[in-house]
Amino acid sequence: MARVFNFSAGPAVLPEEVLKTAAEEMLDYKGCGMSVMELSHRGKEFKGIIENAETDLRQIMQIPQNYKVLFLQGGASLQFAMVPLNLMKKSKKADYVHTGQWSKKAIAEAKRFGRVNIVASSEKDNFTYIPELYPETFSKDADYFYIVTNNTIYGTVYKKIPFTGNVPLVADMSSNILSEEIDVSKFALIFAGAQKNIGPAGVTIVIIREDLIGDLSPEVPALLSYKTHAETESMYNTPPCYAIYIAGLVFKWIKNKGGVKEICRINQQKAKILYDYIDNSKLFKSPVQPESRSIMNVPFVTGSESLDAKFIDEASKRGLKTLKGHRSVGGMRASIYNAMPVDGVRSLVDFMREFEKNNI
Repeated sequence: MARVFNFSAGPAVLPEEVLKTAAEEMLDYKGCGMSVMELSHRGKEFKGIIENAETDLRQIMQIPQNYKVLFLQGGASLQFAMVPLNLMKKSKKADYVHTGQWSKKAIAEAKRFGRVNIVASSEKDNFTYIPELYPETFSKDADYFYIVTNNTIYGTVYKKIPFTGNVPLVADMSSNILSEEIDVSKFALIFAGAQKNIGPAGVTIVIIREDLIGDLSPEVPALLSYKTHAETESMYNTPPCYAIYIAGLVFKWIKNKGGVKEICRINQQKAKILYDYIDNSKLFKSPVQPESRSIMNVPFVTGSESLDAKFIDEASKRGLKTLKGHRSVGGMRASIYNAMPVDGVRSLVDFMREFEKNNI
């Protein structure tokens, strides 16, 4: 069967070059006679894999030396608890911006450990925009300030990163990490589940400023301490070896493509093709306010549930897969992550144009 265009929000499309390399090395990784899935995580082969992955990630993101890079398990969802468990130590309070399902879950977890101040929310409008932030609402003594930079379900993204002064800024970047250049030094901690722009599900990247890694209460389990993982170089227990291997191949793919700057240029091209069509369509509409639109996740609707269902079914038969929108938004959602080729977006728009012609 031919490859399809996979618009899934995650696990998501991976670069074809990466998949081919992984296939070639499946039975024998670089002459060692074993698959990466069989390698000891303490052996020299895997040590080279994880060290190279970190080196390449540091290079393509320009991560400062005073930040640790950790390869953890538990998905981004575990970070909803690890962040407050490790950082909510002084005032026992934190500021959160509520922009969707994932901030909602993070807020619920943080409330287990201290006081949460929701400084802004777009919930009343079903999260169709990033709310305006007013510094006077920030807690000056907060242990940290938390945002979700790109909201996968709702298709919104921060165009401007908030300035939080001396309060450490924490960001869930699961669905837009590596999609555009960022200044890592503006953040105290960044985390991202892999299964969108990094690799397969199973590994979570944490980039944390070293001064935030400190001693915790003895009641905190070792596996939930950033200090544990920093001191053992992500080797406290067996790491998700194969997921790290694929992530390393993706980082190298980004380097070979010209780095994050070039990846961003292509991403903006893809998003423009899709948004330009939607904005000029008589059938399809974007529920997201233009100033908050994501270049990674693009929800769109027809206004008719039956027509949406017909579109999704017919698109799937054309090899345009997993376009069904999240139940809280409805309609369709095209996730056009780094590995989605421009041709995939053009094929989607061609089908949308044909569908509109036949159904309006």
